[in-house]
Amino acid sequence: MSKTESINLIDTFSEFKDLKNIDRTTMVSVLEESFRSVIIKMFGSDENYDVIINPDKGDFEIWRNREVVADEDLEDSNLQISLTEAKKIDKDYEIGEEVTDAVDFISFGRRAILTLRQTLSSKILELQKDSLYAKYSEMIGQIVNGEVYQVWKKEILLLDDEGNEMLLPKTEQIPSDFYRKGETVRAVIAKVDNKNNNPKIMLSRTSPVFLQRLFELEVPEINEGLITIKKIARIPGERAKVAVESYDDRIDPVGACVGMKGARIHGIVRELRNENIDVINYTPNTSLFISRSLSPAKISSIRINEETKKAEVYLKPEEVSQAIGKGGSNIKLASMLTEYVIDVYRELDNEDEEDIYLDEFNDEIESWVIDALKAIGCDTAKSVLAITREDLINRTDLEEETIDEVLSILHAEFES
Repeated sequence: MSKTESINLIDTFSEFKDLKNIDRTTMVSVLEESFRSVIIKMFGSDENYDVIINPDKGDFEIWRNREVVADEDLEDSNLQISLTEAKKIDKDYEIGEEVTDAVDFISFGRRAILTLRQTLSSKILELQKDSLYAKYSEMIGQIVNGEVYQVWKKEILLLDDEGNEMLLPKTEQIPSDFYRKGETVRAVIAKVDNKNNNPKIMLSRTSPVFLQRLFELEVPEINEGLITIKKIARIPGERAKVAVESYDDRIDPVGACVGMKGARIHGIVRELRNENIDVINYTPNTSLFISRSLSPAKISSIRINEETKKAEVYLKPEEVSQAIGKGGSNIKLASMLTEYVIDVYRELDNEDEEDIYLDEFNDEIESWVIDALKAIGCDTAKSVLAITREDLINRTDLEEETIDEVLSILHAEFES
């Protein structure tokens, strides 16, 4: 029994000794605490024991201190030793002196050894979790690679190089992401939860931070601090806008980020499943920044209300659809980037002086209906009437009755 359990005890100690990211002081402290907890369970107190841990050698020593008493006065063999027994150790011992002798932990028995193994295993697991949490908490915002280990409906389980588990939720995946077991995934560490001392490393591929880190990897000038990414707005997998600024007048920040013939940005686009990325020059000039954010559309004029954070942008009719973008993506990203609510209006030329902005009908047409019409590039009465009834129904997803009511109101206005 003792030989086998002695080997198990050494194995447990070695397992603990080889732990990574655990400092020496913590290791010694936890080992001593584990031995003392077993001694307390067995004898009720550990006050008369000295536990010495030798981390370099991978072993330990336990010494027990007992008072020498007359044979007939022996009451507690854990705290006391009879004079007869003491003299067997050294014939010079006398009553009242203290005897210190080495204790063979194996002699404590099977239960003590099992308790120690369980205590150590528990402490090892706890320290590993603490270490994992501390390590990855410091890595939040950094890119990591993981191998797909398990694919579930709502998330993917990944393993890092050390076998640590990481989770990539479906909500943090680009819509067109598709992975099989064994494939490598690149993502940014979004957060690390530690509920009930059970660290969960959460990754993201949809975060603006992921896009920023990719730029830092691909564009040396950003990594070196010559170019700064001021703001990012993303519709993951679809489109993104990145505002950059250079601290060196000789460096074109947009050109540096895109690269010769798009060489630098191409790798980022490919990683993000062909996400269309617009890189624009940042400026503290709000009007100019909003104008640039609506690229590729060219605006004619702009009216800004800084208190309400709203901007009215006027464009030529042929520029309106570009400003809004497919599914309203361009204007949505521009609003996210500039933090302004942007309303796009068709600029009226002389021929359209009789035209009327839809907002003028807000007492007859509900605002959400007007917003739906604006979303397809119709901000004036005539721009709505220029589209067939069927197209209006299909493009706005409004009910037929609603479209008929709108057309009736607009026609009545011009007939009058």
